[in-house]
Amino acid sequence: MSPRPISDAATFEVYRNAVTGLADEMAITILRTAHSQIVASSMDFSAALCDASGRVIAQANTCPVHLGSIPEAMSAVLTAFGDSVRPGDVYLLNDPDLGGMHLPDIFAIAPVFTAGTAGQEPLGYSVTVVNHVDVGGWAAGSMAVQSTSIFAEGVQIPPSRLYDAGTLNETFLALVLRNVREPELLRGDLEAQLAACHAGGEGLKELAERHGPDGLAALNEELLAYSETLLRAALAEAPDGAYAFEDFIDDDGMGSPPIPFRVTVTITGDTLHVDFTGSSPQVASALNATESFTRSASYAAIQGALGSDIPANSGFYRPLTFTIPEASILNGRRPAARGARGLVAYRIIDTVLGALAPVFPDRVPAAGDGGPDSVAIGITGENGTTNVLWDILCGAWGARPDRDGVDGVSPLGANLANVPVEELEQSGHVRIDGYGYLPDTGGPGRWRGGLSTFRDMTVLAPSVSVQIRSDRRTHLPYGLQGGAQGTPSSNILNPGTPGERILPAKVVQLLAAGERHRHVTAGGGGHGDPFTRDPDRVLRDVLDGKVTASGAIRDYGVVVTPDGAVDTAATRRRRATGPR
Repeated sequence: MSPRPISDAATFEVYRNAVTGLADEMAITILRTAHSQIVASSMDFSAALCDASGRVIAQANTCPVHLGSIPEAMSAVLTAFGDSVRPGDVYLLNDPDLGGMHLPDIFAIAPVFTAGTAGQEPLGYSVTVVNHVDVGGWAAGSMAVQSTSIFAEGVQIPPSRLYDAGTLNETFLALVLRNVREPELLRGDLEAQLAACHAGGEGLKELAERHGPDGLAALNEELLAYSETLLRAALAEAPDGAYAFEDFIDDDGMGSPPIPFRVTVTITGDTLHVDFTGSSPQVASALNATESFTRSASYAAIQGALGSDIPANSGFYRPLTFTIPEASILNGRRPAARGARGLVAYRIIDTVLGALAPVFPDRVPAAGDGGPDSVAIGITGENGTTNVLWDILCGAWGARPDRDGVDGVSPLGANLANVPVEELEQSGHVRIDGYGYLPDTGGPGRWRGGLSTFRDMTVLAPSVSVQIRSDRRTHLPYGLQGGAQGTPSSNILNPGTPGERILPAKVVQLLAAGERHRHVTAGGGGHGDPFTRDPDRVLRDVLDGKVTASGAIRDYGVVVTPDGAVDTAATRRRRATGPR
């Protein structure tokens, strides 16, 4: 570990908060100026600031599984343009084999210079990542699990100059826009990215004016060393050893058997090694991830377990090493499809946290819903235009060691938000008939897992395509310390009618006007023995409609009377018999 530079504590703390606040300002800029619902409502985007060598200095409170991949994207851009970077340049990329993650996630990277420094090294880079509503390919939304090649998924952008010294490459932009279903939405969201890059660049210039370029560089070094020091200290307090865990994705969407994720986390002194040997080879469908994305998801899990107060920058990454098999689902080989790789990130997080649970038993929660489920709705009008609606549905956290899981909230790796009903309906193409929680779906435990969320949708357009990515139907969210598993997800076509049909967890389905679809997310796992849960908490859940009276007896051994009280004697007798 390099020695930590020395500045006075006040200056360092002010700078640390200033640069982090600047990254958050970039994120707010995107949020307020984006055009599409997946960005402006679901908040599927990220922002960060890097130093001149591409190291992450500060990241916004956005999508963790994006942010850890930024160093790889920066490396690709610096390899392509490092000798010719100029003020006014902006670079784009989305190619998973050249610094990207999957095609809908487009990076926009802008170098930052002080006045009069053209031809010199930049102060740093403003970086934004946005999951665009569509980038082409055979399925609306460009994330169909059933894609078998990246060439079916949309437009591939290697590291490319969008702006050359302030001049827009209009031919390049026109080529990209011609290949997508919603060109004006992509243009609008891209402009939001550029506005955020500008805001970050202006703020970084102000910090350089205050501290001087050399002072700024020294503070960056100190900030990286600070994160490294905190992480090494946390690791040094953990017991040395190798901790293994295994989890699964149900299938690849094309009829495969369960897909294993195997990890061994080895803690030695103040270092941690993550070894994914034994995990699944790459699959035929679009579930494959990149190596950088696998590291990014692992960073999110490790930070969640070791301490959220450690600044997440490139210094945080230094004590961590990885073994990620080539040509695996965690490190796919071109031309592997990658569009649905988000599901892999959430399972990586579950698997790494499962391995860390014995090391940090008072910090690691049970498994949640397995990641936000996505429902992409494509509508082609009579004039040939296409609209794409995204319903991102976040379900539940697993129970925590000292409290219940959270209902209806994004998991650790995503930091997304559920799309408001009104925004889905304003297009006139669909109607939302129901949206809420389902009782008895949180995994029982001393602390209860979060509940399943459901959404009922009726199609109003003559015909739509619905692309669904979900999981945790057969391999349920795990519980910890005696807590029960969560409950499965489901997709039901025309529920409650003679034509009711269970749809696969991963499918592209054509629906006609009047047909209904119900989507249910998985419920989170429980933590601790359910029969040790405080009966008053069970009663409160029953009164709130989160647990039924029969579920209270079955899962918790608590007898609730018809007038809404705990029958203490009956509860004592029921709990004495043990779980059924």
